[in-house]
Amino acid sequence: MKEPVADTHRTVSHDLAPSAEFEEFMAGGWAASRLPGDIRLPVADLTPARRGRLSARFPGERLIIPAGELRVRSNDCDHRFRPHSAYAWLTGLTGEEQAGHVLVMEPDGPHGHEAVLYVRPRSPRTDAGFYRDRRYGEFWVGRRPDLAEAELMTGIRCDSLDAQGTLPPGRDASTDAELALTLSELRLVKDAWEVAQLQLAVGHTAAGFEDVVRSLPRALAHPRGERWIEGVFGLRARAEGNGTGYETIAAAGAHACVLHWIRNDGPLDARQLLLLDAGVETDSLYTADITRTLALSGRFSPVQRQVYELVLAAQDAGIAALRPGARFRDFHGAAMRVIAEGLTEWGVLKSPEGDFHRRYTLCSSGHMLGLDVHDCAQARAEAYLDGVLEEGQVLTVEPGLYLQPDDDTLPVELRGIGVRVEDDLVITGEGARLMSGALPRTPDAIEAWMGALIEGH
Repeated sequence: MKEPVADTHRTVSHDLAPSAEFEEFMAGGWAASRLPGDIRLPVADLTPARRGRLSARFPGERLIIPAGELRVRSNDCDHRFRPHSAYAWLTGLTGEEQAGHVLVMEPDGPHGHEAVLYVRPRSPRTDAGFYRDRRYGEFWVGRRPDLAEAELMTGIRCDSLDAQGTLPPGRDASTDAELALTLSELRLVKDAWEVAQLQLAVGHTAAGFEDVVRSLPRALAHPRGERWIEGVFGLRARAEGNGTGYETIAAAGAHACVLHWIRNDGPLDARQLLLLDAGVETDSLYTADITRTLALSGRFSPVQRQVYELVLAAQDAGIAALRPGARFRDFHGAAMRVIAEGLTEWGVLKSPEGDFHRRYTLCSSGHMLGLDVHDCAQARAEAYLDGVLEEGQVLTVEPGLYLQPDDDTLPVELRGIGVRVEDDLVITGEGARLMSGALPRTPDAIEAWMGALIEGH
């Protein structure tokens, strides 16, 4: 007979029902334990000011910011959980055990709001869930902090999810557009700690790109070399951080003309290019986002170099346009002018005027970067896309050319070549600082870098 399990997510279990004697045996004989070391989060001293800025926008209103819920991948297996970025930013909590938790900011008269964190505390040993609950039980998914530990970690008053009950009406970040856009806009300018986390992510990502280059001889020999590349980078991302900040794009040959190629099931051909777009997400959930286009032979052919150098010139123009007070869209316009002029010089376009160049480049040349790879995406256009750059913002500059293999408007030798060059930058008082400068950008530097890594492997 099938027996219901402890949580409602799993409707049946094939486990044998435990005897009353076993349940009694399991309830006793456990030593007291605490989480080891200093468990206070490094960012806990910064989150009160973040919550204060949010409080000032919604005086007298209850604000509800959920971490999010587990989602089923297949049958009784869930996707790996990552808390909602706004929840992580306001609490500092980033672990998989945060599924179902909720931050509530209760109106507190003249003091603005009091933050209360409703969490699923550690199960007592008198509750069989600690060994029978496959979704949340400690023996299945690991130890959770108890309430006292959660308060110590975050500096926020914590209570059990069971005590939350039915909350009175309030603005819920999951459904309230104004609250969601405000949370996006508050994150547009990064503080020094956030910039340092992003720089850490960039450093790990650069190491992952080096790993990939060293692995190219084996990847070239594998029938699904793109998967080999994805796996090599994923190992670095999991070893150094929380994982990848987004699905890795390992696009060889004409696959590079597909903007979000994540199937990564193709072979590598030494005569072609590899477009690798990948980023490590730190344990604090800040992600890098870097793209390099590599000659799989170690040397760019003349036509590959021609395309690459035009994209690089466009990126240089975009980076030169970054400074406080410049319009966000300025760097894209600068990059696209170079692309349009280059395509005209090649004879692909009759004139650089108009928007005909978009057939070959398709998308914008960059975006904000932070806890999300496309960060602050719910911000109003006037605060982001139509706004101006500010010191402390972090963004990518990533022009590309995607010359489709079946495009009859192109010379045959250009068809099937896709090139993107993407770097991460932080806006400074004078302009912008290149955060990803450890990775080479010019064709000559890439060839020398690849040669040294493969030869020394």
